[in-house]
Amino acid sequence: MSTSAFWMMLITQVTVTAITAYFFIKVLRTPSKVEPDSYEDNDSE
Repeated sequence: MSTSAFWMMLITQVTVTAITAYFFIKVLRTPSKVEPDSYEDNDSE
């Protein structure tokens, strides 16, 4: 493997790993939305 191919592979793997980690952390830190309970909403009639 040539030196340029090694660096290209290394940079690509680091970039993909960083993007994956960024979005994974973003998903985990996003607060969940409060969804109404449809069963309780139907009881109020």
